[in-house]
Amino acid sequence: MNKLSAIILFATFITLSTQGQVTNPGTVIGQDSTNRVITTAVPFLTITPDARAAGMGDTGAATSADVNSAYWNAGKLAFIDNGLGYGISGSYTPWLGKIINDMYIFYLSGFYKIGREQTVAASMKYFDLGDIQFRGDQGQDLGRFNPREFAFDVTYSRLLTEELALGGALRYIHSNLTGAFTSGSIDARPGNSVAVDLGVYYTKPLTSRNATLSLGAAVTNLGAKISYSDANNRDFIPTNLRMGGAYTMELDPKNKLTFALDFNKLLVPSPPRNSTTPLLSGIFGSFTDARGGFREEIREFMTSTGVEYWYNETLAGRLGYFHEATDKGNRKYLTAGFGLRHNRFGFDAAYLVPTNKRENALAETLRLTIMLNFESKTRENDSVTD
Repeated sequence: MNKLSAIILFATFITLSTQGQVTNPGTVIGQDSTNRVITTAVPFLTITPDARAAGMGDTGAATSADVNSAYWNAGKLAFIDNGLGYGISGSYTPWLGKIINDMYIFYLSGFYKIGREQTVAASMKYFDLGDIQFRGDQGQDLGRFNPREFAFDVTYSRLLTEELALGGALRYIHSNLTGAFTSGSIDARPGNSVAVDLGVYYTKPLTSRNATLSLGAAVTNLGAKISYSDANNRDFIPTNLRMGGAYTMELDPKNKLTFALDFNKLLVPSPPRNSTTPLLSGIFGSFTDARGGFREEIREFMTSTGVEYWYNETLAGRLGYFHEATDKGNRKYLTAGFGLRHNRFGFDAAYLVPTNKRENALAETLRLTIMLNFESKTRENDSVTD
């Protein structure tokens, strides 16, 4: 293939690796020829980084706060156990592990509690796509290249009341799929963008039922389009709306059970779309632009459900299910996982099993997360009403 074809095919494959599988332009395996799958640039931003959420079907809008909360809902960070002062976590996910051995995602996250009311965090997500051999239209060797993408963000979260918190994040995104070169009319270069997250989290103990109800919502990756060539060719990044709830029951002093439910929708135009659509018009118009009207708009919501069981705050078991409409990507899979906590140390693992009778990039893949949490020094109790 020539350089342009290589760029298009490679970028399309990466874009749809989380949305569908491409054989020919406009054709998605398991879909009809109209291709209603919503695609964006830098889809690695939407890949679940940590094993705890992955084991619960990719839920995280309203589950209890931990060191990886900034990815799911910046508002949750303020509710991290007040006995903790700071913590760090590293997560590793092989990508396309069944057919390729050099693609992976690494996620590093850490937090620091300024006080009882305020928490800050920073994280980095790195996607290494392995070595790729490029060839020209005559089969000539154009060399090898290692495509890679990363995002770095900082997050701030604050309690407004004892039950409500808000949070926000600022993110820098870098995507280098082909390197930088110019050949004829082809001008390829790495893409860069910036984005913000906004999140709100509410949690209320239900003392009469010995339970806790939590609700959360977040808009993530709200930012500028990204370009791999010039200002006239810019693609939407995966701006996403996540809403969810979690209900936790304390069965007895040593046994706890949580049920979680999340809904997700990409806030980008439905296909076919005009690449010149302004950012804000694309975001707000994403609720009304589907060709099939309201019924298709509803199908653009992805559903995640999960359950988590804890024994003595030490051993956890998790199950989950993720569902996406057939004509919107057809991702359907079961997840399972477990977790261990001992003093400062934590370990989580998750496993994914597709249920839609088609290959999935994460099929039969273990996700692993290791974390360390450290207790805080004695601090005065802050008042959320000050």
